[in-house]
Amino acid sequence: MEQISKNLEQNIAVIEKAFQNCEDIVKRRFFVGEKKEIQIYMVYTDNIVNSSAIEESILTNIMNRCQIDGKKEEMLKRLNEEVISIGEMQEVKTFQEIFDAVLLGDTILLMDENDVALQASTKGFPSRGISEAKTEVVVQGPKDAFTEVGATNIVLIRRRIRDTKLKVKRTKVGQRSKTDVAILYMEDIVRQEILQEVEQKINAIDIDVILDSGYIDQLLENKWLSPFPQLQMTERPDKAASALLEGRVVLVIDNTPFVVMVPATLNVFFQAAEDYYDRWEIMSFIRLIRYGAGFLAVALPGLYIALTVFHPSMLPTNLALKIAETRQNIPFPAVGEILIMEIAFELLREAGIRLPSPVSSTIGIVGGIIIGQAAVEAGIVSPSVVIVSALTGICTFVIPNIALVSGLRLAKYIVLIFSAFLGLYGFWLALIVLLIHMASLKSFHIPFLYPFCSASVNHYNDLEDSIFRLPLWFMKKRPIFSNSYHRQREKGGKK
Repeated sequence: MEQISKNLEQNIAVIEKAFQNCEDIVKRRFFVGEKKEIQIYMVYTDNIVNSSAIEESILTNIMNRCQIDGKKEEMLKRLNEEVISIGEMQEVKTFQEIFDAVLLGDTILLMDENDVALQASTKGFPSRGISEAKTEVVVQGPKDAFTEVGATNIVLIRRRIRDTKLKVKRTKVGQRSKTDVAILYMEDIVRQEILQEVEQKINAIDIDVILDSGYIDQLLENKWLSPFPQLQMTERPDKAASALLEGRVVLVIDNTPFVVMVPATLNVFFQAAEDYYDRWEIMSFIRLIRYGAGFLAVALPGLYIALTVFHPSMLPTNLALKIAETRQNIPFPAVGEILIMEIAFELLREAGIRLPSPVSSTIGIVGGIIIGQAAVEAGIVSPSVVIVSALTGICTFVIPNIALVSGLRLAKYIVLIFSAFLGLYGFWLALIVLLIHMASLKSFHIPFLYPFCSASVNHYNDLEDSIFRLPLWFMKKRPIFSNSYHRQREKGGKK
């Protein structure tokens, strides 16, 4: 990296060349002193800085308070220590540091006979305010959600964890975007081997640009061919704070309202934030429903094909006769019916996402009803297929994590294909293959199916918050994500 020289004109030439044809870069020369003996060069990016901070804390102070009584090479130090009233100031020595600071929203000051420049923190990015969560809606609990400003997101987490053990390490990822990535962890709870692996993988990322946390998610996962997520994303600050207190590592990426939490197991994708805000009996019942819905979302279409086409004798006689009667004039085989309806529901789902919010829900509901009814009346599909496809779609909406839902949607077609060729044997074979695949997954050395496998490692404590959520005073130990020296999180019990 090219170093800053003591010749101001040479430094200006380098900066002017780098920012050539960048009309949003503000470059200004001004002089200090009665005889204008001190020349200062200031550069910053327009519209992403705090203009009042530049005018009041830098320009006004330098022009009104700066006295010329010493060597030029000492003036920059005096500006830093006595004149400029901005909290975060630092010296930079290379042009690359200057370019990064200017594009980040900071202001750079250079002076003749100084081989360093001053970097003043004047960031003022335009951003939306803190709004309600859109993808993880809860009935009871906090409503605030992360924003696109990484610094704001860190504040939302610190507001919930007022502990000096909460550490924040910052780095930049992306050769061109230089996206800010903050690594958050609880110093005394986190497992050091997980933290070190996260840092190594983040530092090893070599890519031009990071535009969203989804980039980090894909680049950090171990098995990229798997349809199942190996890292967890959330837009809820309370969920991120809870993950930190469990010993997990949280990655806050700038320019996106979603943070990444590692490690992740299948169990955490079925947990919602409000599971811990209401009574344990009702939330255990709801969580059991989620697991059942997850199984039906994968298995129901394939099971319907296996039973109606290959093994109708396993159905009750009245039900088998009713299904056969409704399919009597259908021109397509049962597999074709299922595929037609599943693809139709996938199209409706995507249309509902892309359309404006006021009409998206209407299109989804009305479109589903009209298409299903019209298809049945036209004799294209049978009513039982519409019921199976609708119930499968409803089951996917019960699961609180969209990434897991996407994985289950793909797994559904695997089960469907196996069942179409091999019947019930193919159905069970597909489920076994998926189970073996999930058992082979690991997220930063934690088995994906934990605590349903290897639960004895943590003395079966993690089963207290799995399919059923026991009362809070029962969950005295932290999950397997935390280090073994700080697993105790509740010392007393219910009094």
